[in-house]
Amino acid sequence: QVQLVESGGGLVQAGGSLRLSCTASGRPFSTYAMGWFRQAPGKERALVSVISWSGSDTYYADSVKGRFTITRDNAKNMVYLDMNNLKPEDTAVYYCAKDRLPWGTAIPSGRDFDWGQGTQVIVSS
Repeated sequence: QVQLVESGGGLVQAGGSLRLSCTASGRPFSTYAMGWFRQAPGKERALVSVISWSGSDTYYADSVKGRFTITRDNAKNMVYLDMNNLKPEDTAVYYCAKDRLPWGTAIPSGRDFDWGQGTQVIVSS
């Protein structure tokens, strides 16, 4: 099975930026829709963003729309989440996610994802 590995988390000041990266061992994910979830302390894991298998379409949760950008480079087997104008409310463990079925769109409904181990993002005031 594919193993997703996230990196790029850290401690930043409010208003700062981070780029999270995701790659995978095992079979490549170039034919799968990919996404990012996050889980804040004491809260349920929530969907942040999805990108279609080809990268042609994206989805963003309202809370991050206009601030976060999801991209992918299938040739490098990489997915990124560029986070700008970070807020303390963005503090969470961020998880890379892979759709369980290939050729997926960016529409998140009716989809099941597998997750990596996560990378911590802490945004201070």
